Amino acid sequence: MAPSLSGLAACAARASAPAAASGARGYGPLRPAGRELALPEGFSYAVISMEGHLMSDGRPTPRAHDGMGLFPVSEGVVRLVRNHEDQDPPGVAVPLVPRELAYDPLAGGGTTTLEVRLESDGRPTLLRDFASSGGTTINCAGGTTPWRSWLSCEETTFGRGRGWSVPHGYVFEIPADADEPVRAEPIREMGRFTHEAIAVDPDTGFVYETEDYNRRSGFYRFRPRTPGFLAGGGALEMLAVRGEPQVDLRTGQRPGVWREVDWVPIEHPDPPEAERSATTVWAEGFEAGGARFSRLEGCWYADRSLYFHATNGGEAQLGQVWRYVPAEEALVLVFESPSADVLNGPDNVTVSPRGGILICEDNSGATHLRGLTPLGEIFPFARNILNQREFAGACFSPNGRTLFINLQGDTISMGPGNLGQTFAIWGPWERGPL
Repeated sequence: MAPSLSGLAACAARASAPAAASGARGYGPLRPAGRELALPEGFSYAVISMEGHLMSDGRPTPRAHDGMGLFPVSEGVVRLVRNHEDQDPPGVAVPLVPRELAYDPLAGGGTTTLEVRLESDGRPTLLRDFASSGGTTINCAGGTTPWRSWLSCEETTFGRGRGWSVPHGYVFEIPADADEPVRAEPIREMGRFTHEAIAVDPDTGFVYETEDYNRRSGFYRFRPRTPGFLAGGGALEMLAVRGEPQVDLRTGQRPGVWREVDWVPIEHPDPPEAERSATTVWAEGFEAGGARFSRLEGCWYADRSLYFHATNGGEAQLGQVWRYVPAEEALVLVFESPSADVLNGPDNVTVSPRGGILICEDNSGATHLRGLTPLGEIFPFARNILNQREFAGACFSPNGRTLFINLQGDTISMGPGNLGQTFAIWGPWERGPL
């Protein structure tokens, strides 16, 4: 069981102190471990996939590596299903899959699958990689399910009015065990909005969804009619705070204050108006009393709780970390960053098998992977020294010996320093809390 993120509240209270900002309780100072990453002493990494390089299926590795999930295959072998947040206009990018399998043949986003063998110390060998879905666009984050699938989420609501052949703004389910491309089908009842991440409560099968829209975001749950069968439809709901209809949680919040939660129904999860206004679904929930957040991104289930980030929430607009406990229908702010030196733009989040918490930063400056100790100390674990792009897709191998992480790129024409890449990191994890 993961340590509770409530330790972050203690960190927030003393975050202005130099010791908290420096992260002295992590793995030590960062040093260049290669041309791309700075890591603590003793850690190494390898590039296992790079934008533009030919995959096993003969297609070039697509751009814009983003969310990613890990699935064990056998002893020492894992699969990674990876999003590609392609943002090209309609018809510019080549679809990742054959036209008959593309949801929209004008869209260049989708997913790729990587199969990796891991040595006992965590060193990786890429066995094969291939496109597993395509014809979607701006596939940002997503999440894994307990029934071995990856949910890939579109962070847009554009459609035919913007030149696409079909509407966009949906969640798509990709089987982790597929050995060839599958046709991506939208799960419309999960909502049409600017999706970011998902996390599944294994006790109920409910899928929790974050919405990445500046200053107007909701936290949603999807209750499938049949747990584990999302294509069968279900009910979409938006989080509301009991006794505080339309509460604004973007600022003015104090860590450690628990609130009781209700859920308001979204009667129209797939409104045609969403193409013109990305916040149509949010507006319905807000008018019914739902809570307002700012740019909800990373989401992870651990400790019988859902943890999610408001990337630019808080007084300093540098990020908030929220915790929702389904069994108690309770919500609490566990951390709000007071300084960019402590945490600057939390995006994806993951929890290691040892219970360590790792946060990916997304900002316009130097980006880090930040770890969290059980005592609530935030520390830098890695720094991007290649470019100013975001970290994304963090996930650990089942034994915790290998961390997989993506670094977004821009375009091949901008040079090798801007190529999307996937790394595997290994080293003396037992020396610290991750």
